Amino acid sequence: MNLAFWRRNDGQPKKRKSAVREWLDAAIFAIIAATLIRTFIFEAYTIPTPSMEKTLLVNDFLFVSKISYGPRIPNTPLAVPFTHHTLPGTKYSKAYSEAVHWPYKRLPGFTRVKRNDVVVFNFPEGDTVALEQQDQSYYGLVRSLGRDAVWESYHVTSRPVDKRENYIKRCVAESGDTLSIRDGVVFINGHQAPIPQESERRYTVQTNGDPLNPDRLDELDITPNPDATLSAGIFLYNLTPGNVTALKNFPVVKSIKPYFSGEQSVFPYDTAHYHWTEENFGPLYIPKKGATVKLDSTNIAIYDRVIRVYEGNTLEAKNGQFYINNKPADSYTFKMNYNWMMGGNRNNSLDSRYWGFVPEDHVVGKAWLIWMSYGHGSIRWSRLFRTIK
Repeated sequence: MNLAFWRRNDGQPKKRKSAVREWLDAAIFAIIAATLIRTFIFEAYTIPTPSMEKTLLVNDFLFVSKISYGPRIPNTPLAVPFTHHTLPGTKYSKAYSEAVHWPYKRLPGFTRVKRNDVVVFNFPEGDTVALEQQDQSYYGLVRSLGRDAVWESYHVTSRPVDKRENYIKRCVAESGDTLSIRDGVVFINGHQAPIPQESERRYTVQTNGDPLNPDRLDELDITPNPDATLSAGIFLYNLTPGNVTALKNFPVVKSIKPYFSGEQSVFPYDTAHYHWTEENFGPLYIPKKGATVKLDSTNIAIYDRVIRVYEGNTLEAKNGQFYINNKPADSYTFKMNYNWMMGGNRNNSLDSRYWGFVPEDHVVGKAWLIWMSYGHGSIRWSRLFRTIK
């Protein structure tokens, strides 16, 4: 019996594909396969700044797991393959189209975002961008320069969630937690949070007047700040807990103390009600899906962006009364979970202390593995294929 009766057989020999056609088919298959892997399984990522040192270093190359928290369905599926938000070689041309926009949906994953996870996410304040200053928050520019000046000086654009800049930080508080920072130390629900061994903090090091031996500092991988000398015998360094222990044994060292900048320009930027700094912050409740908070003039600055931007409501204040979606409201029930992210290099990190909560729909994936690392003119062999903790 001829089981291939459905095949066409007109007696003509089957045409062989040309070399060009074979290469084209292979290229299309490779693009589709790579796009699916990048969207649903894992994606490569490079550390661009020192905000996570020494846990992660500049020019560490990572794999970010999309399946850990569940792959996120793209908001903007029409996009140029292997690009993010801007076409290569251009400054202002978008690499995607918003003709099709899908709402937030995430496939099932193995776990949820937990405290101490190192997470890649879309920058929450990246919904609006000054294209000539993409490394800065648009809202920060507006606060310092004024809206009119920003719009006159820069090309300003908006971006959907999945096309905002990727950031990487450590989750220090998850939804439902209450966070406080006291003298630079993080407390969660009243208990001191673990301090990652490789995280850095700025310290003043007082000596007997002599500088520290640069060769010994290099052995400990301590890089002096450009303005490291504060006064005679007092120096400023970014140190890990291990560095602090080692320096205390130096004969010339008299004392090591945490350095406090007193920076007050922090979230929620309401100095009438909050006098928080980057080292002394909170207590602050991290929103949890289904939880309800009372709204009043003292906390509306904290939850304003959550209500309006992240969860898509209208919010107005009239005659001392709040209106959400044109209805009087004295409370709000959250629709999503949120997290609080901070860098390991606490004194050199643009993190949640400056822009607030990270919504669950902004989470890209979990930092998983360092597959390559390059610095000081050579490969950092000891960091290759190291899992991220």
